Amino acid sequence: MQPRKFSRKSFYHALEPFQARRGYDKAIGIFLTALIISNIVAVVLETVPSLFRNYHNFFVGFEVFSVIVFTLEYFMRIWTAPEGDDSRPIISRLKFMVSPFAVIDLLAILPFFLPLFITIDLRYLRALRLFRIVRIFKLGRYSKSMRLLSYVFRERAPDLIVAFSVGLVLLVVSATSMYFFEHEAQPEAFSSIPAAMWWAIATLTTVGYGDIYPITVGGKVFGSMVAVIGVGLVAIPTGILGAGLVEAIEETKRQEREQEEKEKARFEKAYKQEGEKCPHCGEALHSEKKSA
Repeated sequence: MQPRKFSRKSFYHALEPFQARRGYDKAIGIFLTALIISNIVAVVLETVPSLFRNYHNFFVGFEVFSVIVFTLEYFMRIWTAPEGDDSRPIISRLKFMVSPFAVIDLLAILPFFLPLFITIDLRYLRALRLFRIVRIFKLGRYSKSMRLLSYVFRERAPDLIVAFSVGLVLLVVSATSMYFFEHEAQPEAFSSIPAAMWWAIATLTTVGYGDIYPITVGGKVFGSMVAVIGVGLVAIPTGILGAGLVEAIEETKRQEREQEEKEKARFEKAYKQEGEKCPHCGEALHSEKKSA
């Protein structure tokens, strides 16, 4: 087997988890996935005062190491972007830099570098460090499940927009009606229609915090109707996403079966032809030669 050439294309396949062809390509994806998860765990544990105080040096060292790795990954992806795009190198790199995943990659490392170049108030610096949590979205590049969910959201966007539009209409109607029912009895709680919207949101989403509630007979009857409608309202987008997710999973399984069948047919065809090379490793499938 020939030694692997470290070209721009090989780095592209190594960084793209669903383009990985060799074991070490997949190992890179596993390493980056583990590093992202470890960063999320570190962000959570840092909020425990005793842990942060006792392991401060470890957290700082781990953060520096992670930023170095993520920075190298970000610039490597910019460099290898032309391999996944037919456009000119500069255009393909610019297209990658404005893509959602690239923006997430940049936000994941930006909070570390900004204080080095810009003097920032410590209060804003603490708020800026919260952006480190966006590293969790980097998992979308390495998780088929998150990609599948993103695909379902895109495909079902028109249906979801209709469902949320209906919800918005119900929200306005509920808040307006409850304002007229309760304003005189509770001028502080239902001081305006925007203030009544808080009650409408809590009721339509079936949360029911109980901080604001109707006390008049008309308000109680109307509030009961809104609560019942809210149960069905919440179920609409859930049903849309559930149906879309089932369809997407079935379609993914069908494509995987078709791909496996094609690979199997291609391998069997190559195996039957003496002297044909293996499509995977390039080695001859038969060592014996045809007799003269």
